[in-house]
Amino acid sequence: MQSNIIDRLKLPFRKDKELLLSLYRILGFFPHNTAYYKQALMHKSVARRNEKGKPVNNERLEFLGDAILDAIVGDIVFKHFPGKREGFLTNTRSKLVQRETLGKLAKEMGLDKLIVSSGRGSAHNSYMGGNAFEALVGAIYLDRGYDACMRFMNKRILAQMINIDKVAYKEVNFKSKLIEWAQKNRVQLEFKLMEQSSAKDNASPIFRFMVVIEGIEGCDGTGYSKKESQQNASKETLEKLKRDPAFLDSIFAAKTERTKMEEEPVQTVPDTEEKDDFIITRQDAEATADDDILAADDDILAAGDDILAAGDAPAKETADAKADDADDEFDLSDINGREKSREEIIAAAEAAAFEAAEQA
Repeated sequence: MQSNIIDRLKLPFRKDKELLLSLYRILGFFPHNTAYYKQALMHKSVARRNEKGKPVNNERLEFLGDAILDAIVGDIVFKHFPGKREGFLTNTRSKLVQRETLGKLAKEMGLDKLIVSSGRGSAHNSYMGGNAFEALVGAIYLDRGYDACMRFMNKRILAQMINIDKVAYKEVNFKSKLIEWAQKNRVQLEFKLMEQSSAKDNASPIFRFMVVIEGIEGCDGTGYSKKESQQNASKETLEKLKRDPAFLDSIFAAKTERTKMEEEPVQTVPDTEEKDDFIITRQDAEATADDDILAADDDILAAGDDILAAGDAPAKETADAKADDADDEFDLSDINGREKSREEIIAAAEAAAFEAAEQA
């Protein structure tokens, strides 16, 4: 029946007929436009370009399919679990659309065998099948619309391949479980990046994280993403906590030492003695009186200096005036080495006064 329908399609290449038959087994219907599905199965490692020189691969369809899957699975989970809170619904949807789940679906459906790639890095790339599954959903959306995507997820995936109830109530997030355990026991937890390197074919990076609890190294884990490596490290550490009592004891011993150091006082305790410095004692009064006497003496000395300065002012002004006149006339006749008598000084003064009167 299926082969008869394909024969009537008049496809020029046998490969196209084989692809259509494979897609029918996966989807449950024949595509209208096979170009969408061919692109959905083309990995980015294939260096193929269109007429405009732009690369042709499934990354754009993967982006579209991821958005469509979130909406469809969210709708299905919302209706399947009436009354459940937002956190439960979000967690369940995340489990259904995570790369690991989609990768297992792609392998179970045989979708991974249809992916066209260069072959480099495909052996270890655990996300290739999941990415192709998302791109396939994007191709269905462009080819047949949203309702066809909903039917595909409901009838082909959830009805036949996934038990949504088991997925919802199964805890697979080992990192979250380890963090929750650390918070309940109030121990310090750290995910330390130990190594980041590239694979031999340089296709994907490899990460190695170490779990460190209270400064004590737990287990490490590797993966092709930080999330994957931390999950693996968390899983191994949880198993070690269960099977290795010495490891568990060392963690709580380190915690006890840390909290003991944190509880030690970091500063001197304030003094509680009340000071009565508002009471003036006899000794304080005598000291204040002595200070007042010294201050009064200083005031008297300052006043005397002011009086002396005031008395010298006229003489200083006269001397300054004479100096100015001498400077103006450049008269140096008064300068000599002989000391003048009182009579000579009076005579010189009278002469100077008489001369000034004549000039006036």
